[in-house]
Amino acid sequence: MLLEAIGQRLAQELNIRPQQVAAAVALLDEGATVPFIARYRKEVTGSLDDTQLRTLDERLRYLREMEDRRASILKSIEEQGKLSAELKREILLADNKTRLEDLYLPYKPKRRTKGQIAIEAGLEPLADALFGNPSLDPEAEAAAFISADKGVEDSKAALDGAKYILMERFAEDANLLAKLRQFLKQESTLSVRVVPGKETEGAKFADYFEHDEALKTVPGHRALAILRGRNEGVLSFSLVTGNADDKLAASPCEAMIASHVGIENRGRSADRWLNEVVKWTWRIKLLTHLETELVSELREQSEEGAIKVFADNLKDLLLAAPAGARVTMGLDPGLRTGVKVAVVDRTGKVVDYSTVYCTPPQNRFAESEAVLMAMIARHGVELIAIGNGTGSRETDKFAAEMLKKVNAGGGKVQKIMVNEAGASVYSASELAAKEFPDLDVTIRGAVSIARRLQDPLAELVKIEPKSIGVGQYQHDVNQSQLARSLDAVVEDCVNSVGVDLNTASVPLLSRISGLNSTLAGNIVAFRDTNGAFRTRKDLLQVPRLGAKTYELAAGFLRIMNGDNPLDASAVHPESYPLVENIARHYRRDVRSLIGDGQFLKSVNAEQFTSAQAGIITLKDILSELEKPGRDPRPEFRFAEFQEGVESISDLKPNMVLEGVITNVAAFGAFVDIGVHQDGLVHISALSESFVKDPRDVVKAGDIVKVKVMEVDVARKRIGLSMRMSDDANSKAQESVAGERPQRAPKKQAERYSEQKAPGNNAMAGALAAAFAKANKR
Repeated sequence: MLLEAIGQRLAQELNIRPQQVAAAVALLDEGATVPFIARYRKEVTGSLDDTQLRTLDERLRYLREMEDRRASILKSIEEQGKLSAELKREILLADNKTRLEDLYLPYKPKRRTKGQIAIEAGLEPLADALFGNPSLDPEAEAAAFISADKGVEDSKAALDGAKYILMERFAEDANLLAKLRQFLKQESTLSVRVVPGKETEGAKFADYFEHDEALKTVPGHRALAILRGRNEGVLSFSLVTGNADDKLAASPCEAMIASHVGIENRGRSADRWLNEVVKWTWRIKLLTHLETELVSELREQSEEGAIKVFADNLKDLLLAAPAGARVTMGLDPGLRTGVKVAVVDRTGKVVDYSTVYCTPPQNRFAESEAVLMAMIARHGVELIAIGNGTGSRETDKFAAEMLKKVNAGGGKVQKIMVNEAGASVYSASELAAKEFPDLDVTIRGAVSIARRLQDPLAELVKIEPKSIGVGQYQHDVNQSQLARSLDAVVEDCVNSVGVDLNTASVPLLSRISGLNSTLAGNIVAFRDTNGAFRTRKDLLQVPRLGAKTYELAAGFLRIMNGDNPLDASAVHPESYPLVENIARHYRRDVRSLIGDGQFLKSVNAEQFTSAQAGIITLKDILSELEKPGRDPRPEFRFAEFQEGVESISDLKPNMVLEGVITNVAAFGAFVDIGVHQDGLVHISALSESFVKDPRDVVKAGDIVKVKVMEVDVARKRIGLSMRMSDDANSKAQESVAGERPQRAPKKQAERYSEQKAPGNNAMAGALAAAFAKANKR
């Protein structure tokens, strides 16, 4: 019954059929992975995709936790002998954890409160009398309850005790809490102020020193910035429902409490006392509690948004176009310590390495050129991958001059700037030490740069996702939730591409459906001992790899030039009999079917369906046979940075440049234009038409043309536009001629100065003035 209720709710939330939910939940509970279900159990789930399944899995976890909590609450109240039929019904109907906890609040075991102490002192009849009949005189009624033995020394003590009893009663009213919570969500203002004396220390948070904004409109990135400011002791904030600077003014919430419990001031003897009870209830019992709860909710929502931004960017980066199996030279730029060089062959194996000093202050150009040209000739280098860190433009300029000579002699070597975020993390890792025990840490970085050009996915899986540098406030969010989300992205990306069983590394194999690092290590060890796998079935000989794991993993593992041609495709071994049946029917060899698109399109799939494989499965198989092992990633392209534009000081207004999107945030996109500092295209400048979500226009890895709108060399801020009709000079004139922006628009401008950008020291690649102007449009 419980599972059925959860299934109905999930079906409604995800807008799918209950049968689809039941099927997916059953598969997940059996240990099936999301990639496996999405790819090979479409028939069972009605073609739920990986995104739907991930959402279902997350919500299933939440709802099951909620049901466990519901059962625990019911048991606790029942053991207290206080579970009425009405209360049980309300608890069973509660549709979120917050409502459950509100209902449980009056019955939740807690330390002795002032209200409980007052009840033990016999003051509850006094509270009930004054609340039930406000015409009674509080002082006169309280006199009857004075008792030194019970700790009630005088009438004031009696009235205070009665006040605490009513305060706690009102503050534990679940329906009142729901009303107040909803009101604050819609009507309260987040009022932020600088902590006195922290103005200089917290200058990067200057935009929030005096900031008021409706709680319901605070965007996630701004909320996280404010929370970071509070955590660093620079900012303080509160929720207000009136004048933020008038702390004594009555809150509308006090009137709501009075109305809900039936208290009104009609001049009766106890009305003033009862109004004090209401005031205390709000200011002492509820304000801080609800403020903490709502700020926590804002933080959670903001974190979810930040995690989604990170996950989306990570997916784009992982699925970036691979240069493929080409001999590649990796250059890890440096100035004083020189440029580290590594050459990897078509399979990614290191075949040579060195260090050259082609950058300031050494500038040993001739010597460096001789070393690199010899390596290029010796190994047949086709591509040069240059990391985009410190010294990258100097290295790029040197490489360009060298390649003129190389290619003049008939060579066809290309150079590409590569995002090196995370390369240093990998090179110093235990994994890199095991992979290259004889190489210096700095050379390992050059290897990583070369390999991530060949195959970004295969190399980036070796780096902790958080270190890849495409996030927004990744250090401020729930780390376990972030890790779970990013791991899911990596898993989905790896399985959507598939891996070569005979060349894949342990980190890459460990991301395959059903496998973990132990099994991946066992596969590689088996491969090293016994040679290349000839068939997928050979996997069953790997220690600790059983039939269930084989079922989950086999379809995502490819064997090129093996004994069975189907092993190089995404056709699952369980479906091999289907393919063989089709081949027999048409009197053809299985191998001859592969790639014969015209024939495969003519096959009547319905003719071969069975109880085990329906029309969806058959169509997937035929599609895969047409282009076996297809790679979903785009064709390889790279940005050409403009010669002579190597630092921020080289930028001029209206200059049109080519660049690559490095990060997409809620407020715009960051672009690497080859000057060691990413520029920002604000969301308002991404397109001529309105843009709601920057990802609707661009994604990480895209090659784009941008126009320089504004440059602040001192603050290392670059404002860009993807609208070629924009004119930087006109914008500057408008800014000079126009009036000073009012406070409200300024407060709506995005705050970037405290954010971090991938591959740079600051994510503040935008000019605040440019954004203020953009918001005026």
